[in-house]
Amino acid sequence: MRCAFFAIFVAVFGLTPAVAIKAAGDVEFNRDVRPILAENCYTCHGGDAKEIKGKRRLDTFEGATATQKEIQAIVPGNITDSDLWLRVNSSDDDEVMPPKESHKSLTASQKDILKRWIEGGAKYQIHWAYVPPRRSALPSVKVSAWPRNEIDYFVLSRLEQENLKPSLEADKNTLIRRLSFDLTGLPPTADEINAYHADKSAGAYERLVDRLLASPHYGERMAVDWLDAARYADTNGYQVDRNRELWAWRDWVINAFNENIHFDQFTIEQLAGDLIPNPTLSQRIATGFNRNHMINEEGGIIPEEFLAEYAADRVETTATVWLGQTFNCTRCHDHKFDPFTQKDYYSLKAFFSNVPELGKSIRQNNFRFNSPPYVILPASAIDEQLRVLRERKTLKENQLEHISFDANLGFEEWRQRIATKGTEWMILQPLDAQAEDQKPKIDVANSSVYFEYLNNTIMDTTVRTLAPRNIVKALRLTCEATDIAATFNFTELTIRVQRGQSDPVDLRLRPAESGNSINRDMAQLTNDGSRETRVPLKATLAQSASIVFELVTPLDLSAEPAEFIFVVGSYGSSSPTKWRFEATASPSELLLPATITQSIAKSLPSPDDEKHIRSRFALQQPAARLLEDEITLLHRRIVEAERTYSTSMVMEELEKPRDTFILIRGAYDKLGERVTATTPTVLPPMAKDFPRNRLGLARWLVSSDNPLTARVTVNRYWQAIFGVGLVKTSEDFGSRGEPPVNLPLLDWLATEFVRLGWDVKAIIRLIVTSSTYKQQSHFTPQLLEHDPENRLLARGARFRIQGEFIRDQALLLSGLLTHKIGGPSVYPYHPLGLYEGVAPTSEDTVKVYIQGHGQDLYRRTLYTYWKRSVPHPAMLAFDVPFREMCTVKRPRTNTPSQALNLMNDPTYVEAARFIAQRMIREGGVIAKERLSFGYRLVLGRNPTVTELAVLQHAFVQARADFARDPASAAAFLSVGESHSDASLEPVEFAAYANVASTLLCLDETVTRQ
Repeated sequence: MRCAFFAIFVAVFGLTPAVAIKAAGDVEFNRDVRPILAENCYTCHGGDAKEIKGKRRLDTFEGATATQKEIQAIVPGNITDSDLWLRVNSSDDDEVMPPKESHKSLTASQKDILKRWIEGGAKYQIHWAYVPPRRSALPSVKVSAWPRNEIDYFVLSRLEQENLKPSLEADKNTLIRRLSFDLTGLPPTADEINAYHADKSAGAYERLVDRLLASPHYGERMAVDWLDAARYADTNGYQVDRNRELWAWRDWVINAFNENIHFDQFTIEQLAGDLIPNPTLSQRIATGFNRNHMINEEGGIIPEEFLAEYAADRVETTATVWLGQTFNCTRCHDHKFDPFTQKDYYSLKAFFSNVPELGKSIRQNNFRFNSPPYVILPASAIDEQLRVLRERKTLKENQLEHISFDANLGFEEWRQRIATKGTEWMILQPLDAQAEDQKPKIDVANSSVYFEYLNNTIMDTTVRTLAPRNIVKALRLTCEATDIAATFNFTELTIRVQRGQSDPVDLRLRPAESGNSINRDMAQLTNDGSRETRVPLKATLAQSASIVFELVTPLDLSAEPAEFIFVVGSYGSSSPTKWRFEATASPSELLLPATITQSIAKSLPSPDDEKHIRSRFALQQPAARLLEDEITLLHRRIVEAERTYSTSMVMEELEKPRDTFILIRGAYDKLGERVTATTPTVLPPMAKDFPRNRLGLARWLVSSDNPLTARVTVNRYWQAIFGVGLVKTSEDFGSRGEPPVNLPLLDWLATEFVRLGWDVKAIIRLIVTSSTYKQQSHFTPQLLEHDPENRLLARGARFRIQGEFIRDQALLLSGLLTHKIGGPSVYPYHPLGLYEGVAPTSEDTVKVYIQGHGQDLYRRTLYTYWKRSVPHPAMLAFDVPFREMCTVKRPRTNTPSQALNLMNDPTYVEAARFIAQRMIREGGVIAKERLSFGYRLVLGRNPTVTELAVLQHAFVQARADFARDPASAAAFLSVGESHSDASLEPVEFAAYANVASTLLCLDETVTRQ
C-alpha cells in the first residue's frame, strides 16, 4: 500500500522519484532543502550581499541563525521560535514569505520538509557539486546476474530501492541501430546488420562497439555536440554577420576525437595550445575554441566595449563547458544562488583579456575573412604558384635595377633638383559650396589644405577639391591620426574628376611604391576596365600614413581646372583624423621614398640608395616603364594568390597583459577594483607551480583537485547516450540546477574517468557495454506512471535523433552520402529567397546564398555552412541552436514543420528517389519483395504483415495517381541534381519513391529506440 501511495503522490504532485523517496527518509539539506530555498528564497536572501533584503541571508548557517532585533530566521531544533517557519505559514500578506508579489508559494510537502529539517537541527551542507567526487564501493544488489559492469550495480541498486526491475535486453536489430547512431550518428548498413547477426561467438557485441569507436565517423558524431558547446559558426554574427574561417579548428576537433586525444590534453590544447612550449601548428589551431565567439564589424561600435564582451563570452563558455556553472550571473553582482562573487568573474576574465585583438573585426593584409590573430593554413599548390610568381617578380626587379640609361639625358640636373627641393606637391584648393563638416581647412604653417573629422566613422562621404591648372600625374592621400597607434580602415575609396559640364570620370590609378606606412600590399585596385576604382585600404597608423596613386593616363588640366571628388564608402578610426589631398606632375620623383630623397642630399649616398636613385630616373624610358608595369602586374597576381590561402583564427598573448578591472554593473566604462588572474575562491586553488595564464587555468580545470570538470564532462557523455544527463540541467550544476538522480553513480563515473587518464573512448565504451544501455525501450504503464522521464533507466532510452543525423541517415540510405572527412563548409539545398530575406546586405557581405553542386550537396550535415543570422532552416526545425552562445543541451521538440521538412526538403525527396531506385534494382522482382527491402533498408528490420500491407496499399494508390498524371511523376523524379537510372519506368519509379518518402517520415525512422 505504501508503494501505491507513493505512485499516486508522484502522479499528483509531479515529483521525481528522488523527491518521492525523501518523504519516507531523513531530510538532507543538499537533496531536499536547498532546492526549496534556492527556488523561493535566495533571490532576496542569497549570496549577493548588495541585494540582500532585510540584511538576512539564508544560504549559510551563520546567516540563517544570526539574531537580528531579537529574531532568528532559524533556531535549530526549535520550530516555534524560527521566524522562517512562521513566515512561510503566515496568512498576513505583509508577513508571508515568499511575498505575494513574487508569485511563489510553498506546497504542503515543501513546508513539511522545512519543518522536519529545522526540528532535526537545520544542518547545512556544502553544495554537492563543490565537494570532491567520492568513489563509493559498488552497492549490493538482489539480482546479481544482471550487472555487466560497475554502472549496472549503481543503476540496479537504485531501481531496487523503487521496487522496479530492469527491462529485457533489446534485440540485435535494435542494438546495432541504437549503437550506430550513438557512436557515429549514422544508421548501420544492411551489410553491417547481416554481419552482426552472423557473428554468433562470444564478444560479438563488444567487437561491434570497438569497430564503431574506430570509425572515422565517430569523431564527426562526437564533434556535433562539441561544436554546440564551442558556439562554432562560419560567420561573425551581430548585424553584419560576415564570413569567417574556422573550419580548420572544426577538423581539429573531429581528428582529436578520432585519435582519442584524452580529455585533459583536449582541454589544454584548446584553451592554451599556443602557450605550450614550442607549439605545433595543430596546437595553435586548437585554440580556435576561444575565437568561436561572435565578433562585431559594425562601423559605430566602441572597441573597448566589445573587447569586454569577447572576454566575457570566454569566461561564460569556460564556466559552462568545464564547470557547469552559470557564471554570467556574476558579471554584474555576486551570485544570488551559488558561492561565486563578482570578483571571481573578473579574476577569471583576466585569463582571457590578453589576446592581441581589437574590439572591431578587421581584415588584415590580403586575407579575406579573419580578424587577427590567425594562422595561415598550409597549401602546397598555392605555395608553388607563389614561388613561381615571386621568382618572376624578382627577375623583373633585377632587370629594372640594372637597366642602362644615358646619363646625358639630364640625370645630374634631376638629381640636383631632388637634392635641393625634394618632391614638389601641389596643394588642391578647397571648394566653397560644401557642407560645414566637410569644408577644407587651411594649414598656414605647412602651406596645406586638410579635412578634419572628429567622429570615428564616415559613411558615403564626398569631399570635393579644386585642382590647379597643370598636368596631374599622381595624387597623394595622407591620413593623420592624433593617436600614435590609431587603427584606420577604408572599405572603399573612389576618386572621381569633374571637368566642366561633361560627365564625371573615375580615375584609373595604380598604387605607387613609397616609403610610407601604406604600400602596395595594402592597396588593391580594381582596374578591370570599369569606370569605378575601388581601393580597400587597411593599415595601423603611426600618427600618419600616406599612399601615392599614379594615374594610368595623366590628366591634362592645362586648359581648365577640375574638381577632384574623393568618395569614401566608409572608414573607421579610433581617433580624430585629418585627411590631406595633394597632386604632382613628377611621377619619377614621387616614386622616391622620403628616406631616398634625404640621402640624395648627402655627399656619399649608400650603394643601395644610389641603385634606387638611378633605377627611378631610368623609369622615364619606355623600356623601364614596361618593366615597372610588369612588376606591378606580378605583384597583383601574388596578392591574389595569397588571398586564396585559408586561415584559422587562434589565441595569442600580448607581451604586456591588459589590466583587468571589476566592471561596476558590468558596464565596460565603469572601472572598479583591479584584479589579477585567479580561479574562483570556493573551488580548490591553482597549484603554486601553475603559470597564471591560460595554460595554468587549463591545467587547473583538469587537475584531480577540481571537483567539477570530470563530473560535468561524464554527465554530458551520459546525456549524449541516454538523452538526459544524470544531472538533467547539464548546463547548471549549481543550486538552481537539478540534483543528480544518482549521485553515487555520477561520482563513480567521474573518478573512473580520471582513473582512466581522461580516456573518452574508454568511458564511452564502459557506458555502451553496460546492461543498462542494452535494455529494450518498451515501457509499461507502471514505468510510465512511476518514472515518466525514464530517469532511473528501468528501460532503454528512446528519443528523437538529432537533426544532423536525420539528414545524414537519408543520404546514407540513398547511397548519396559523401564520406569525405573535413574541409571547408559546403552549401547544400536552401529555400529560395530565405537567405536573402534575412541576411544582412551591407556593401561587402554576401547578399545571396550560392548553392553548391556535386558532392558538396551530399556531405554530412556537420559540414553545412552555418550563418548565425540564418542557420540552415531544415536544421532549425530540428532544434539546432543559433550558436551565438555556448549550448550544452539542445531542446527536443516534435512539430509539424519537421514532418513538412521530411516530406518536401529537396534532400529528402532526392534521397527517396534513390532509395526507390535501390528497391527496384536490389529488392527483387515483385512489389512485395521490393517494399520489404526498402523497409529493411530504412529501419533495419523486416516489416510486420500489417506494416507490409499498408505499404502495398500506398504503393498501389500512388501508382494509380501517377498513371493519371504522368507529368507529376516526372516532376517528382526531377527534384535534386543527381541523375537516377533513366531506364526505369517513370510511373512505377515515382510510386516507389513515394513509398520511400513515407518511410523516411516514420516516427521509428527519426527515433533512436
